[in-house]
Parts: sequence; structure tokens; C-alpha cells
Amino acid sequence: MNKISQIEKAYEIARKRYEEIGVDTEAVMQRLERIPVSIHCWQGDDVGGFENPDAGLSGGIQATGNYPGKAKNVGELRADINKMLTYIPGKHRLSLHAIYLESSKKVPRNEIRPEHFKGWVDWAKEQKVGLDFNPTLFSHPFADDGFTLSHKDPGIRRFWIEHCLCTREIGAYFGKELGTPCVNNIWIPDGYKDIPVDRFAPRKRLMESLDEVLSVRYDKKYLMDAVESKLFGIGSESYVVGSHEFYMLYAMKKNILLTLDTGHFHPTETVSNKLSSALLFLDGVLLHVSRPVRWDSDHVVILENELVEIAQEILRNGFENRVYIGLDFFDASVNRLAAWIIGTRNMLKALMYALLEPTDRMKEYENTQDYTARLAMLEELKSMPWNAVWDYYCLKHNVPVGYDWLYDVKEYEKDVLLKRS
Repeated sequence: MNKISQIEKAYEIARKRYEEIGVDTEAVMQRLERIPVSIHCWQGDDVGGFENPDAGLSGGIQATGNYPGKAKNVGELRADINKMLTYIPGKHRLSLHAIYLESSKKVPRNEIRPEHFKGWVDWAKEQKVGLDFNPTLFSHPFADDGFTLSHKDPGIRRFWIEHCLCTREIGAYFGKELGTPCVNNIWIPDGYKDIPVDRFAPRKRLMESLDEVLSVRYDKKYLMDAVESKLFGIGSESYVVGSHEFYMLYAMKKNILLTLDTGHFHPTETVSNKLSSALLFLDGVLLHVSRPVRWDSDHVVILENELVEIAQEILRNGFENRVYIGLDFFDASVNRLAAWIIGTRNMLKALMYALLEPTDRMKEYENTQDYTARLAMLEELKSMPWNAVWDYYCLKHNVPVGYDWLYDVKEYEKDVLLKRS
């Protein structure tokens, strides 16, 4: 029996097993096809960008490792992204940072325009994917002291306001050109390394800056605004201006998206538990899925409990049209394509696992206080053949099953990545 026949046979067995508990695997795969994941471009070059690739990272951002084959220009990065997408089932999105502009001359960040991203739009049309965007408020001389939109200097603050205004214009351009709304996410590194005396003034300046940034109105069918908090960072260990409470309340006030990054909270907090509360009061949430190891270290996403619970929280409540799933990790210690592929496929595996449960039946158990049946079902689901459905899903989408992709990526590394200067 060849491998395709084995996959099909295993799927048929799994389909019948799930049918016994009231789950339609065909409907599950159709639903998963409609859930895009926004894959971050910056895994491919360690958040270097094209503005000044040799400048290095600063402003609370750090990529560790020196694996060979890093993309050094837009051609190499797009080639790597194109290759990576061939291993991912379904149609997804790409998230760009402002430093990934294309220009023959240096462009100040407060002067970037849609024309500097036309190449990305042309690429997105060819690939039939949507684009998301992020202003880049780090790795810049005007961010060296740890403050941007909340800076005490009005001139520096003005520079960053103008930069964010530019990125919103570019995001709306993406939305209009591609026919799908662009999510434009604002994260800033602002904060103090040691304990401050005045926590209020920086937050007031941040609020006023954001008010000005958002004063230009765009139709939400083109642009969705999001704001992202953080608990602490490198250089802001004691105080972060854009805290969770600040952005949660600001997002409610402005009716914009709240970004929840899985690495931006206390180690005992879980983002999965925040979604149901946030979505009672907000129209939508943007997720940045990474893997924190003791701090916001942005390790490659693995298939762990919290990832599955995030997927379950989204799908048990039908939130897939209100939660925008994005990835945010950058590991330079392993093959960068492999990191993309592993992390993205794990996000999709978690979503499939969550879809392959009889949610209505388990809610009925819960509502009738049959906690014994609820517990029994939850535990039995862990050993159900969900991976056979995943393998068949990959087969249907003509992408490698299991770790077959790894052999091809190793060939790409030998033929392409290792030949880069």
C-alpha cells in the first residue's frame, strides 16, 4: 500500500470515529479552509528589514542565533516566503513591518508612502493573499532612549505620529488593492528600565499621540486598527507606558482591535482565558501567537496546551470572524523556513484539533451539570485520531504530509540558503 492510500485509509477510519460522536470531518476541513493565519515576514531575516539591514536591532527587540541563509534583500525574502507557503495548507496572509519598504534611496519613516510597497501588493495579488501591516517604532535613533509616541520631546513625538499616520495610509492602500481589510497594529517599546516617579504623564502623551494618529478616518473594509500592550521588555523592565490596562480601555473607547500577544503577559496568565472577556466588549481581537520561554522570547510556536486552548476558545464560540490570528516569532538559531513552517502548521493543527470536538454536546453536558460526561469526553478526545484528519487535509491541499517537507527544505538550504553571501 502506497503512502497516499495509507493516508486515505487512516482518514476513513478517523472519519467514522468522529461520526460516532457527532463530528463531520468534511465540514471541519471546510471551516478550517476559511480561517486565514497572518504569517509574519520578519522570521525570514531576523527583523532586519530593508531600510538599513546592517544597523542591528534595538528598542526591546532581539533575535538570537546565527543560522546561515538569512534573507538579505527583498528578492531573497520573497523567494523564501514563496517556498514556505508551498508547505502550508489553505490560503493565508502576510504581515509586513514598515521597514520592509522598497526604495532606491533612503526614505525617512515619516515619509513612507504606498508606492514604497507596490512590489508587495503586486506579489500579494500574484499569490492571492492579503497583507497586514505594522509601524516600526524601534531600531531607530529616535527610539534609542526608549520612548516614541510618549516621548517628552514634541519633535520626536511628532516624527512617530507622522510615521503611524503613514502606515495607516499604506494599510488602507493594501485593503483597497487586495479587497480584504488590512490589520495595522501599533506596538511601541516605550518604558523605563527602573522605577519611575511619574507613570501618568507618559501615558497621557501616548493617549494624545494615538488620538492624532487615529484622527484620520478609513473605512473598516479597508483598514482595521489595533493596539498592542506589553508587560515588560528589554529596557522597560519596571514600567511600560502601553500597558494591558491602557490599551484595553483605549481599544474600547476607540472601537478598535486589542492585540493580545501570547508572550506579553505574566508567565501565569493565559491569553486563551482573556478572549471571552475581551470579546464581550470589543468587536474584535488581534492575536500575536508566539512562545514565551520565561520572558517574551518569541520562540517558534509548538503544539502545546495553551495554543490548543486559544484555538478552542476561538472556535467553541464561533469567534473566527472576530479574532484575527497572526504569528510573531523570530528564531535565528534554526533554519528560518523551517521555523515558519513548524509554527504556522502548528497553529493550523491547533485549530483543527479544536474543530474536531462535539462542542454542542459538551456544552449540553455542562449546562445540565453533567460534569462527569464533560470530563470523560474531553479526555477521550485527546486520543482521537485527529492527526489522520490533518494528514488528509494536507493531502487535499497538495502540501507535504508529516515531516516530508523537511527533506525539501534541507535541499533548498543546500542549493539556495547556504550560497548566500
